[in-house]
Amino acid sequence: MRIAVVGTGYVGLVTGTCFAEVGIDVTCIDIDVKKIENLKKGILPIYEPGLEEMVSRNFQKERLTFSNDLDSSIQGCEAAFIAVGTPPGEDGSADLKYVLAVAQSIGQNMTDYLVVVTKSTVPVGTAEKVRKAIEKELEARGVDIPFDVASNPEFLKEGAAIDDFLKPDRIVVGVCSDRAEKVMEKLYKPFLMNGHPLIFMDIPSAEMTKYAANAMLATKISFMNDIANLCEIMGADVNMVRKGIGSDARIGNKFIYPGIGYGGSCFPKDVKALIRTASENGYSMRVLQSVEEVNENQKSVLYNKIHSHFNGDLSGKTFALWGLSFKPKTDDMREAPSLVIVQKLLEQGAKVRAYDPVAMKEARHILGDTIEYGKDEYEALIDADALLMITEWPEFRSPNFTVVSKLMKEKVIFDGRNIYEGADMREKGFTYYGIGVKQQVPQKIDATL
Repeated sequence: MRIAVVGTGYVGLVTGTCFAEVGIDVTCIDIDVKKIENLKKGILPIYEPGLEEMVSRNFQKERLTFSNDLDSSIQGCEAAFIAVGTPPGEDGSADLKYVLAVAQSIGQNMTDYLVVVTKSTVPVGTAEKVRKAIEKELEARGVDIPFDVASNPEFLKEGAAIDDFLKPDRIVVGVCSDRAEKVMEKLYKPFLMNGHPLIFMDIPSAEMTKYAANAMLATKISFMNDIANLCEIMGADVNMVRKGIGSDARIGNKFIYPGIGYGGSCFPKDVKALIRTASENGYSMRVLQSVEEVNENQKSVLYNKIHSHFNGDLSGKTFALWGLSFKPKTDDMREAPSLVIVQKLLEQGAKVRAYDPVAMKEARHILGDTIEYGKDEYEALIDADALLMITEWPEFRSPNFTVVSKLMKEKVIFDGRNIYEGADMREKGFTYYGIGVKQQVPQKIDATL
């Protein structure tokens, strides 16, 4: 079986590579000449654990190829996936210009039956717009070539995308014909052998499923952050509350960890788009509007604690940031809470020195020389007035606190991910601030004892 994947960003590259991994011949297409040339050399535009090795292996076996030429690349394919970006517009709606541009190109170049699959996250109704764009181009050519449009939303977690694709919780496909369903079933047959469910539905339902899934997860995060803020006011410990509610099977223990807000390429964009879609159709998504508001406020919670601790005087103080990406195992800094915190610190005349195991290159691209960069987590701490735990990378979970203490000017920790125990930090002589827990100050030892 042969397919084409248009777009070599996060979704497109992972999708194409994983299909190639199970033996399907895949051509990944992009208009960016430099990106395609780099991919042929094994240079990836994104970081994702295990992806570089998989791309290299399948490229060498010629199951995975890269091209700038959509015309020749879709010839002989049974399916063409559209996996280009859908950036949010100023009003929060998803910008479909790249998706529709690909649809037009397909209509201009296809010569035989093809299933055109929207893999990008798109609002309900996009597949119909794709259909009309292709039909318009076929009419302009004066040809009558049969085709189908399908929706196949992705449910990939950055940092675990390969496992998510190869071992999916579910595969959702929206189709409108038996012929398209058979093509998609054939395509996903290698994944069904391990019992992973393939769920066929109508196209609008498939499009909505993607947004509903991300909106639900974002809602859980914002709800837990709201509870955490109330816990601080009431003297409760959100870590205990989380364990108490997470043991309820109806709630579960996923996505209920309090922190400093969600970020990344999906949740913020998809929540905004769903709110906008509802508004355009005369409906108000009141819960999601609150989810978005809580999340934006949560990104400033850690900074507010810093501002309060230092009595509003941050000028000349140095803050060490551990972590910059919006989550571990990725270099993605889109909508990352770190950007909000850094900006607020810099505005107050503070100095920032940061370290991230993977996102340093991306950080330099975004922040330039406005901050300093440590070669490792310990260098970032030298003469720091406080440590800010931003991203819960595994290597930050059990640092050598004796070294940490010696390097820092002031022994203060602002833990935005609650990865340390307040009582333990107090015993080590640190002033500790978490999310949704009481402030922990160092225990004073009576010298007369």
